[in-house]
Amino acid sequence: MTEQDVQRWLDEYGRAWEDGDPDQAVALFTGAAVYRETPFGDPLKGRQQIRKYWQEGAADAQEGVEFSAQVWAVVDDTAIAGWQASFTRKDSGVRVELDGTFRLTFVAERGALRCSRLEEWWHHRES
Repeated sequence: MTEQDVQRWLDEYGRAWEDGDPDQAVALFTGAAVYRETPFGDPLKGRQQIRKYWQEGAADAQEGVEFSAQVWAVVDDTAIAGWQASFTRKDSGVRVELDGTFRLTFVAERGALRCSRLEEWWHHRES
């Protein structure tokens, strides 16, 4: 796994978020993936829970999403990346800016890089 492989995965993740497409997002993960949005929250387990999170938290709730990410390090099957995003909340019209970090674990599955574990830490501000 190279930095370029991880950057491609991050770019696909960003497109899924920007497009508001939960199916596109969940395709980036293994069937048994663990997705931890915050360090103290309960992890999402498996594609069904991840898809529900993306549908309710992103597709149904956000518009005008912009995303970028940078690979910081790759060691064996793990990558560390920084990311930035902004979106407008559909219900309130409030603009949200996020700055975060990913720790990602990958496996090769059917010739593609799939995430088996995503852990993120982020801060936000609203305007």
